[in-house]
Amino acid sequence: MSLLVVGSVAFDSIRTPHGEAEGILGGSASFFSVAASWFGPVKVVAVVGEDFGEEHLEVFRLRSIETTGIERARGKTFRWKGEYVGDMNDARTLDLQLNVFQNFSPKVPESDASTEYVFLGNIDPKLQLHVRRQVPHARMVACDSMNYWIEGSLDDLKKTLREVHALVINEGEARMLSGHQNLRKAAKEIQKMGPEIVVIKRGEHGVSLFTNGSIFSAPAFMLEEFKDPTGAGDSFAGGFMGHLARTGDFSEANLRRAVVYGSVMASFAVEEFGLKRLLRLTPQEIEGRVREFAQLTRFDV
Repeated sequence: MSLLVVGSVAFDSIRTPHGEAEGILGGSASFFSVAASWFGPVKVVAVVGEDFGEEHLEVFRLRSIETTGIERARGKTFRWKGEYVGDMNDARTLDLQLNVFQNFSPKVPESDASTEYVFLGNIDPKLQLHVRRQVPHARMVACDSMNYWIEGSLDDLKKTLREVHALVINEGEARMLSGHQNLRKAAKEIQKMGPEIVVIKRGEHGVSLFTNGSIFSAPAFMLEEFKDPTGAGDSFAGGFMGHLARTGDFSEANLRRAVVYGSVMASFAVEEFGLKRLLRLTPQEIEGRVREFAQLTRFDV
């Protein structure tokens, strides 16, 4: 089964305590699609500018990611410059240029309207809903959001949440959206808004999955060092949705496995700057780290 993602394709400039990278390929749709491509076919809906060359499109094509839905517009591609310091849990934005992304109106190619698995990346909730209604027969639609939309477009976000199956969000945003500090209460409140599945990313403390009547938590994979946290959340979502699309199984047990696959993809993403590590993975490395995750959490009662 194929998986469709709508989101940003960007050029990132990043500085961390471990080095820096200038003008590298990034954006939510880029990280998601490359991570998800290790599980099956992926299609991208995004917009780029005239400065986005064939060599950049080739990055997607080398992973067999369908780029028909990437629109080229007059102007420059979305650019972000950020810095991480200390524990690198949060980025400080140094420069943000929306460029062609500012007027982005995503259009799902007609041939993809029957796609069964869809991820609505972190964009204006009005646009998320616009895309959701272009894929009316999708079996699983998940979305991401952020504090900017929660603060400024809450009504539109709630309209989108009524029409999705899952929300992937970080703990600060979950508290802001729900009005509850307790994450268990926060997840219940969010489920009342529409999504039956709530996945709360908790940074170095791992990920918690909330479904109807069940809670599962996976730890963050303990790396000796990591270089760049950019795109970790989108890589998590790519692994999570990629596994679900590959299996077509939404059982509680398989949702838990999907959380682990998402965590694995995020752990690889942070090991190098940008997409580098995700692009040179092997299936054996992915499955090996899944087994390591199992060892991390296994115990006898």
